Amino acid sequence: MEVGQKMRGADAVIKVLAAHGVTTVFGYPGGAIMPIYDALYGSPVEHLLSRHEQGAAFAAVGYARASGKTGVCFATSGPGATNLITSLADALLDSVPLVAITGQVSTSVIGTDAFQEIDVLGMSLSCTKHSFMVTDINELIPTLYRAFEIAASGRPGPVLVDIPKDIQIAELEYKTPLQSVEVELQAEQADLDAGAELIKAAKKPMLYVGGGVGMAGAVGHLRQFIAQTKIPSVATLKGLGSIAHDAPGYLGMLGMHGGKAANLAVQECDLLIVVGARFDDRVTGRLASFASNAKVLHLDIDAAELGKLRQADVAIAAELRLVLPALAEAVVDAVHIQPWLQDITDMARQYKWDYNHPGELIFAPSMLRRLANKLPEDSVVSCDVGQHQMWVAQHMWFRRPEDHLSSAGLGTMGFGLPAAIGAQVARPNATVVTVSGDGSFMMNVQELTTIKRRKLPVKILLVDNQKLGMVKQWQQLFFEERYSETDLSDNPNFVLMASAFDIPGRTITRADQVEEALDEMINTPGPFMLHVSIDDAFNVWPLVPPGASNSEMMDQMEKQT
Repeated sequence: MEVGQKMRGADAVIKVLAAHGVTTVFGYPGGAIMPIYDALYGSPVEHLLSRHEQGAAFAAVGYARASGKTGVCFATSGPGATNLITSLADALLDSVPLVAITGQVSTSVIGTDAFQEIDVLGMSLSCTKHSFMVTDINELIPTLYRAFEIAASGRPGPVLVDIPKDIQIAELEYKTPLQSVEVELQAEQADLDAGAELIKAAKKPMLYVGGGVGMAGAVGHLRQFIAQTKIPSVATLKGLGSIAHDAPGYLGMLGMHGGKAANLAVQECDLLIVVGARFDDRVTGRLASFASNAKVLHLDIDAAELGKLRQADVAIAAELRLVLPALAEAVVDAVHIQPWLQDITDMARQYKWDYNHPGELIFAPSMLRRLANKLPEDSVVSCDVGQHQMWVAQHMWFRRPEDHLSSAGLGTMGFGLPAAIGAQVARPNATVVTVSGDGSFMMNVQELTTIKRRKLPVKILLVDNQKLGMVKQWQQLFFEERYSETDLSDNPNFVLMASAFDIPGRTITRADQVEEALDEMINTPGPFMLHVSIDDAFNVWPLVPPGASNSEMMDQMEKQT
């Protein structure tokens, strides 16, 4: 146990961050966290000033997801802390390691309705993996160490540490606490044997791959498993990038807006191997009919997910980095599924995406496919939420999960721009593109100032149909075309607005402008906004209607407006 000099609690906070390899924090100062900001001044930990606490937390989420490290954000008490709540919920549902440190009023006035006092500990309980309030200066350092451990261990998630102002200014002797040694969760041999028997017996096995693979650092192990077994695969929104986009048998995303081949193959399989996924309703459609003829082998680090929505024939709660190689070894040369592989090839060919869209209008799926093909190897795409998000998932491809940032579980509009900022800070040499819609972009538009201040070369591809597109699509399909509050025809001039933040840009309206404009955006040394005007008649297809089976996909409609 290291024993050091005496210091304020605020100084100890910064020292703990540095000890955990934190080089950048995102935040916004205020009264109750001023001692920590004072300690930050001149420290080796860089601070990036966001222009809203939600933007700070989403930047920390983007930093964590693009780097695999734990993101850190700061906020003051009261409104500063409450502004973090949406981002904490987003991090919880997408299992992102995050430590949020908030200032709090002094312990002597807690409970008196003091200025900017709010029970953020109580508010955060439902949207964090764990929450702490430090009321004893001697517990400050151990609590912070515990917060980092909880955030990154097992199934990752956000942890809140609320620190009253008097604790920040109190003096302590810095001591590095004893730390627990994490033991990797091993699978029971009997479970591995049972899982291997299911795989050997299957004639039509299918891998259903989720975000847990990337978080477990098991991408290489999964790809080796696929190479050895030849078992075909699909991925969730968060699982994209885990499987090489050109891997034989890979059919892309499944679910509500998944590809037809992906959904139909899962419906036909006789063994569903679920790897780091959780049977989310946007994946399964009507749960009772999801892969209803298949046995289930479920692999996940979080035992709470096993049997939660679908009872597995074999369930293994263990590290995927250990389970996948063990299963691959157990079934070597025992997987004989050639007829099924031919069926998969036929389905992929029959239902491949059609990018032939004649006419002058810009077809977003085709544009995004071209963007994916143009991006350099070290690149990150950060999405907002809506039709453009689904088009990105359907038509772009990613080299690894860290290259695709999307608010999957919570579906938070306003995620894309601040998450891209965090990704750019985490990977300064990467080409970072945020793909946003005209609705989502306005949710955290103030973060353009953060780009300007830090001179970040974030590229913004703004898909503008002057509608809340996904909501409009549902109104069109399921609410008798009653378009309530989805018209955005009074949008600002986005390129002019970007120029106020010293961000150059251009608007395109025709298909023959796409190629040159994408090149200009990618090759511009600093930030750039490409504003793309599309027709609001374009919808996202296919679509599994609510309550329907994944085999009951809608893929067109006669009336588009």
